[in-house]
Amino acid sequence: MAYNTTATTNFNLDLNEIIEEAFERCGAELRTGYDFRTAKRSLNLMLMDWASRGINLWTLETGTQALTAGTGTYDLPADTVDLLDHVIRTGTGQNQIDINISRISSSTYVAIPNKNATGRPIQIWIDRRTGATDSLGSVVYPQFTVWPLPDSGTTYTLFYTRLRRMLDAGTGVNGQDIPFRFLPCLVAGLSYYLSMKIAGAEARTQILKAQYDEAWDIAAGEDREKAPVRFVPRQSFVGSY
Repeated sequence: MAYNTTATTNFNLDLNEIIEEAFERCGAELRTGYDFRTAKRSLNLMLMDWASRGINLWTLETGTQALTAGTGTYDLPADTVDLLDHVIRTGTGQNQIDINISRISSSTYVAIPNKNATGRPIQIWIDRRTGATDSLGSVVYPQFTVWPLPDSGTTYTLFYTRLRRMLDAGTGVNGQDIPFRFLPCLVAGLSYYLSMKIAGAEARTQILKAQYDEAWDIAAGEDREKAPVRFVPRQSFVGSY
């Protein structure tokens, strides 16, 4: 038997449709401009919460920073949540070599006795500053600091993978900065958030929360690296030979 199909795979919801669906799950209707504004605010807060729940693979981006001799601290893009991987790159083209650089804590960096030592950087401290604009109009960029300070004998570049913030909800007709597989989770989460604010929807809050938690577990469980991981035990030698 032949089946007729749409031959399309581009279904999506714009912001208006996402909010309408969330209101309907709360047993309410989107009617006023304030309803839209309060729902968008809740959605932005939820997306911020997602950044704290784990690594969202679609927000991973690679970047580079050329290191200057004698300079240890550099700004990262303002929307950087954290750095996940980082290597020091020397040379170019076929002569390029990537060398591991270890991440250290702020207390470890503070304890380094000679912070002005120079050489090939082997350690990196990441200062996860807010990226917000302060009262003077200056952006408080996240930063990283390498040690030792780069020497002048070699050209060094930091190559990194960063976790960036998700884009804001937007103005209404735009889609969201998520893959399609997270769309059910997004709607379920917004429904739960709105149920705590819409009069008369309180009775649905626990059900909507359970649906959101289940949708998150499904989506987050799929959004992971699929490459195999191999663990090799460290050998230990006891006694004398």
